[in-house]
Amino acid sequence: MNIEFRTENEKTIVDMEGRLDTNTSPGFQKDLEAYYNQEGFNLTLDFDKLDFVSSAGLRVLLLIQKKGKALNGNMVIKNVKPEIQEVFNMTGFSEILTIE
Repeated sequence: MNIEFRTENEKTIVDMEGRLDTNTSPGFQKDLEAYYNQEGFNLTLDFDKLDFVSSAGLRVLLLIQKKGKALNGNMVIKNVKPEIQEVFNMTGFSEILTIE
């Protein structure tokens, strides 16, 4: 999976490409730790080029969401493909995560 970071209007935008699965989730979590461990973080995950999210990927997203509540942070996911949205809907994550 390829991950690129950029900043726009005090938001960190994370462009993701490939698959968020068992193999890539640990690296994704490690790459984002510096961002989601800060008080009041503001992350936008752009799923435009993301093709797949496994249960391991869902676990990392849930971890970041929980950190957001604890640290007054915010995570938004945008440009979700229908196949990934279906996974979010089936698992109940569409009720937990902020998806635009």
